[in-house]
Amino acid sequence: MGIGRALALGLAGLGVNLVLNARTRDLLDQTAFQCSKQGVTARAVCGDISRPETAVCCVEKARESGRLTGFIHAAGLLNPGPYIWELGYQEFSGVFDVNVLASFTLIREVVPLLIPAGQGLAVFIGSGAAEITQPGIAAYCAAKSAQEHLARQLAAETRAVTCFVYRPGIVETRMQEQARQARGGGARELHRVFRPWKEKGQLLSPEQSAQGLINILKNNPHKHHGKTVTWTP
Repeated sequence: MGIGRALALGLAGLGVNLVLNARTRDLLDQTAFQCSKQGVTARAVCGDISRPETAVCCVEKARESGRLTGFIHAAGLLNPGPYIWELGYQEFSGVFDVNVLASFTLIREVVPLLIPAGQGLAVFIGSGAAEITQPGIAAYCAAKSAQEHLARQLAAETRAVTCFVYRPGIVETRMQEQARQARGGGARELHRVFRPWKEKGQLLSPEQSAQGLINILKNNPHKHHGKTVTWTP
């Protein structure tokens, strides 16, 4: 919950009630508690958001808190290191589940509830990896490309829900650490790309990146409908 945690705390500071999701319990509960200390309602749903029952539970919790206004899909999975043919089936599908299937699940369970109101928000945390080939993270690059295209499809199919992709910049997260320590056929090439960012102090903090998105949300986000927006200070 690097960028996701920073987003939650930043939005809570603006008085936004939240439903938070993560696959592990401890940090999720800590973040919900820290948000609630800022005077908002912050409910935690632990589970795999690619599964419909988890998404439905999030919707129910949002309605209990007041009004469902949309979602930000900030979850990601990298599984760095192996070349494509070295990846196990579960490693490959896991990356697609978190990035693509979860996006579809949120769209399917949330968007039909937002359309009648004629407003709402669907934000997908994308990545520049969607446009590159990088040995060692083939599944992630392909999944991010699919996720971003799915977001553009949603934007083309309804304007009732403001939908855009936010690329957060190069951020110091758990995935960055995993890439720096990766093993497998593509590991050396990952180390060559990822380690200098850390060594040269070029990485953004999750808080910096999250604030970039919060600024967009505070200033007419609908003008970005259907677009891919990249982090700016």
